[in-house]
Order: sequence, then C-alpha cells, then structure tokens
Amino acid sequence: MSIPYLWENQTGGDLGLESTLEDLPLYDFQVVLGCSVRDLVQHFERHPLLPGVIIVDPKENGTSEFLGMISRRGLLEFFLRPKGLELFLDQSLDVVYSYIRTPVLVLPAQTSILTATQQSLKRSAPGYADPIVVQGNWLASADYPWMVPYRLLNSHELNLAYWQIRGIETQVRYERTQVQLLQSEKMASLGRLVDGVAHEILDPVGFIWGNLTHLITYSDSLIELLDAYATNYPQPVVAIEALKEEIEFDFLRQDFPRLLSSIKSGTERLSKLATSLQNFCHIDEVHPKPADLHSHLDSILLLMKSRINRDIKIIKNYGHLPPVTCYIGQLNQAFINILIHGFDSLLNQAIKQDWVDEYGNTQRIEPSELPQIIITTGMINLDSSSTDRVNTPERWVSICIADNSPGLSAEEQQKILDSFSSPKRPQKETSLSLSYHIVTAKHGGQLKLRSQPGIGTEFEILLPFI
Repeated sequence: MSIPYLWENQTGGDLGLESTLEDLPLYDFQVVLGCSVRDLVQHFERHPLLPGVIIVDPKENGTSEFLGMISRRGLLEFFLRPKGLELFLDQSLDVVYSYIRTPVLVLPAQTSILTATQQSLKRSAPGYADPIVVQGNWLASADYPWMVPYRLLNSHELNLAYWQIRGIETQVRYERTQVQLLQSEKMASLGRLVDGVAHEILDPVGFIWGNLTHLITYSDSLIELLDAYATNYPQPVVAIEALKEEIEFDFLRQDFPRLLSSIKSGTERLSKLATSLQNFCHIDEVHPKPADLHSHLDSILLLMKSRINRDIKIIKNYGHLPPVTCYIGQLNQAFINILIHGFDSLLNQAIKQDWVDEYGNTQRIEPSELPQIIITTGMINLDSSSTDRVNTPERWVSICIADNSPGLSAEEQQKILDSFSSPKRPQKETSLSLSYHIVTAKHGGQLKLRSQPGIGTEFEILLPFI
C-alpha cells in the first residue's frame, strides 16, 4: 500500500480553454488487491480529502495490472449496510471489491477539462459523483515499483475548474464584444465624418462644374469676337500688336481651350471621387435596402486606384443586375477585402518577377500574361440539390472576382477555409473570414473559393435574389 500523495500543478499557471487534466490536483494512492480493509479505512481517516483508492493486481514479473477504483463514498455506503462494518472490516480488500465494483471513467491526462467535464456528466447514478481515474506517463517510484501510471481526480475539483474556465470564456467574449462595439462605433463615426467631408467637397465642385460650362461658352464667344475684329480691321495697330506679343496671344489662344478642358476633367474626377466616398461610407440601416452593385463596385475600384501602383488591368464583365436588396455598407467591405487579396497576390507576383529580372536569368513575362483582375456579374439559377439549404431561392446574384495570380496551394486554401468555420473564426479573424460572415450570416448567401496553382484564384459571391 502506497502513501497517499496530492500532485498539484507545479507551473502555477492559470486555467484556460486549452487546460488539461494534468493542470488539476491529482491524488496518487494505490493499493494491491490483497491488502487489509482496516488499513485502507485508517488511511481514509487520516486523509479526509482523499476521494478514493486505485486497485492494482501485482504480477510475478514485478509489474502490476490496473483493476479499478473504490471511491470513499462507495466504501462508506457499503459499511452503512446492516452489519457491513462487522463482517468486512477485517477482511482483505478483494472481498469488499467483489461487492462494490462499479464502472470507472478513465481519461488520458491530456484530455481537456471541458471535454472531461462533458464525459463526466454523462455518467449515470450511482457513480456520477465518483472520482475520475487519470492515465498519464508517470513512472513508478523506487519504493513502490508495482504502481501503475494512474491517479485520481476529484469530480468536485473538475466541476470547479470547468466553471472557472467558463467564467473566463464569458469574460473574454464580453471584452471581445465590447471591443467590436467600440470599433464599430469608431468606424461609424469615421464613416459619418468622411461622408460629411465628401459632401463639403461636392458643394464647391458642383459650383465649379455648374459655372464651367458657361465659362467655356464665354471663352468661345470672346475668341469668336477677336477673330471678327481681326477680319474686319486687318490693318495692325502698333500698341495692340505689342500687347499681343507681350501676352503671347497665339499660344494663349491655343492653350486656353485645353486649360478649360483640363479643369473640366479634374472637376469631373473629383466629383466622382467624392461620390464614391459617399457610396463607400454608406451607413446601413436596420433593414436592407435595394442597391446598384455595379455602381458600388466602380466606386470601390476608383478609391483603390492609389493602391494599384503596378500595371494591373481591370476587366469588367458586368451582366444585367436589377437592384439587389442588401446591407450595401457591409457588402462593400466584403468586396474591398476580396479585391485587396487579389491585388496583393498580383503585386507580390510582380515584385518577385522584378527580383528575378535583376538577379536571375528567367525571361520576363509576356504582355499577354500581364496581371489582371476580372469582375463578372450576372443572374444564375442554382439547383436546390447543390446547396445544403431548404426552400432555396431559384435565382441568385453572382459576383465573381478572379485574378491570374500564381494561385493558392492546397495548404493556403485550407487555411482560408478553416478561417470560415465558426469555431476557428473568433481565434483569428481575417478579412476574408469577415467577408464570409457578411455574405453568409448577414445576407444568407454563399462565398466560394476556387484556385489552381499557376492559373489563378477566384472568389464567387452568391446572394439570394428575393
């Protein structure tokens, strides 16, 4: 019979979601099957917190076999029977064990506390409160070479640890929610600020644009008047000729229309940019509203021109799309996340090619292989059998964003797909996982990823058209 010993976590670390049974206090108390019941009872009296005892059967070769476990509660209930103490106190343990043998829950030491608690709660009466036997890689001591690598875990300790972890999890979830709410409020405030700035830009731009047409008309009329004077009064005047030479009249006459055309082009571009900012900073309301997806895609591409510092060709294969009922502000975020992923892939490819051109002997890519992003939209029909949904809409809006980057490897694709799953998304939320959540959870749609190494990558957004 060994001496009862309590093994506690020596690291002193706090419990977390990944904590295992090894991190909990474990009791090491083992007896051979032929020991005296009286000696066992005396050990229980000296150690009131001891939850039970592990029963082993020593072999002739010096090893032992794990037989089971007797809990303190089970032994006490056995002795409370009529004349139980008188009949069995002086017997060997094998006699008592033959009467009170109960099913034992044995779990590896690497089992997480959350999983162990779930399995412990599945036990039926009367053994639902018995200690749990934990199997590990512990070695037998020199004094007790027959001991087996098993220890006891008090069910009460397991339940306390479980609720402690649940409390930590609830606190972390609450803090994460608060951070998300704060971030959402910041983004909403930033959206309102940018929307106000865009509105302030549009006011003077509209004033310039409205008067620019009249300015062009006036300038044409003045030049026409000067031409009429030159035709009807061909005799040059010395003072006028000197002034014309001083102001470089011939150049001014040719450049002035081009100057007005340049002002008109810049004003038009600034107006489109401010309108794109307003569209992108659209604040969603409680209910979804119809939106023109093509105009919003164009606005996003216009805003992202500064990011495209390489020769990336944008090909738009827009089909006929009616107004789509959606949360357009959130959908804009999904579009821009996917486009940024494509731009980054193409830019990385271009940087690698520049490096090869400078330090390697590989031939540069041909013009037909220049980086490009293809945006294809349209209405499609899906078989209800092809989607794991009930009462699926017959018509769907499809937005495909494809690039001719080197593509994703199988491991990279699996990482992206793993980030889409609900259990793993909170651990490391990426821009693509956020886009997946927007498309699926917020709009009831689908986000599909298709990629082939050496060919390219395609993301397809499917939105139900109701």
